[in-house]
Amino acid sequence: MKNDLTPEAVSVPGFKACALFCGIKKENKDLTLITCEKGAVAAAVFTTNLSKAAPVIVSQENMKQPLVHAVVINSGNANACNGQRGLDDAKRTTVKTGELLGVDPSSVIVSSTGVIGVPLPIEKLESGIEKAIPMLKSDGLVEAAEGIMTTDTFRKLSAKSVALPESGVTVQIVGFSKGSGMIHPNMATMLGVTLTDANIEKEVFQTLQKESTDVTFNMISVDGDTSTNDMSLALSSCEAGNPPLKPGTKDYEVFKEAFIDLQKTLAKLIAKDGEGASKLIQVKINGARTEKDARLLARSVTTSSLVKAAIFGRDANWGRVLCAMGYAGGMFNPDLVDLYFESEFGSIQLMEKGAGLIFDEDKALKILESDTIDIVAQLGEGEASAEAWGCDLTYEYVKINGEYRS
Repeated sequence: MKNDLTPEAVSVPGFKACALFCGIKKENKDLTLITCEKGAVAAAVFTTNLSKAAPVIVSQENMKQPLVHAVVINSGNANACNGQRGLDDAKRTTVKTGELLGVDPSSVIVSSTGVIGVPLPIEKLESGIEKAIPMLKSDGLVEAAEGIMTTDTFRKLSAKSVALPESGVTVQIVGFSKGSGMIHPNMATMLGVTLTDANIEKEVFQTLQKESTDVTFNMISVDGDTSTNDMSLALSSCEAGNPPLKPGTKDYEVFKEAFIDLQKTLAKLIAKDGEGASKLIQVKINGARTEKDARLLARSVTTSSLVKAAIFGRDANWGRVLCAMGYAGGMFNPDLVDLYFESEFGSIQLMEKGAGLIFDEDKALKILESDTIDIVAQLGEGEASAEAWGCDLTYEYVKINGEYRS
C-alpha cells in the first residue's frame, strides 16, 4: 500500500510547499510549510479530546477567517499541555509566518505532532520558517508529506486527477497524512492535509470534509488513544476554473466520490503503518439495521486488543470478534451472524447463523499469513454497511511506546 509518487505527479495549482530540518527532532525533516498566495478556501475537523494542544486551539480560531494563506506543521514536538507558553508559541508561529509572507497571522494554520508536555523550541521553529520561505516550490508536496512524519515508517501520500463531467474541467486532489501511534480519531486523523484546485465554497467544503471524515479517518484505530493534536485540513485554491461545486450536481458527486476515496486511501495507509504492526485488519460489517450500528460494530472490532493480538498470532479465535461486537453499542442479533476471515489466500467461514462451525485450522492459518486480513460479518438484518481499518498488536508496539521519549 505504500506509494512513491513523483513530485511532478502531486502538484496542485495555487499551492507551494517545502520541508526541512530545523532541529526540533534529532534528525530528518521536522518542519513543513504550505502556502497559497491568493488564499485558499479551508475546511477542517479537529480532535474532540478535551486536552487540546495549543496549535489546535489557535487553528480552530483562525479557521473562522474566509481564506487561509499558509500552513505550518512541525513534527517532533506536540506543543500540547504546555499552558500559556504553548498558546503563546503557537501564536508566535502565526505571527512570524504572517510577517515573512506579508499576510494576516490569523490566516495561518499551525499544527504540531510529537512528544506531549515538552516546550516547543520556538526559536528553532522561527529560524526554520525563515529558511523555508525561499525553498517553497510547486512540486514540494512530496517533501511536505515527509516533513510531518514521526514514528511513521513511510510517507502517506495520494493524488488524483478528476474530470468533472458537466463543466469539462479537470481538477487535482492531493492528500498526505501522518500517523502510526496514538491513533483512534474521534473527528479526524492525526494530521492530514488535502489540497485541491476545485472551485468550491467554504460551507459546502466544510460539509464534505465532515462527511468524508466520518467514513475514512474516523474509521481507523491503532491503539484506542485519541490524540491531543488530531487535525484534518482541506484547502482549495479554487483555480481550476469550474463553476462553484454544488451538492446535487453531477460535478459535485464525481468530485465528492474522488475526495472521499483519496482520504480513505490515506486512512488505510495510517492503519497499515500502525506502530509495530505487521498486518492491516479490514473489518466489514454488512446487512446492519443502520449505518450508525454498522460503524459502531466495525470500529469496535478494530479496537479490540484481543482481536488484534489474535490476528498477530494467526489464531482464528473468532469468538473475540463477536465479543467486541457485543459491547460496541450498535444493535444486532448475534443469532443471525455469519462470520468469515478472508485474505488473498482464501476465505473461511467460522460462524453461521450465530453458531460456530467446525473449520479447517490449517486453511485458517494460511489465510492469516497474509499482511492484509479481512474480517467480514454478515448480519442479515438490513441494508446498511460500514468498513473500518486497524492493525495487529505486536511486541514491537510495546517496545516503541515504552521507549518513545528516549
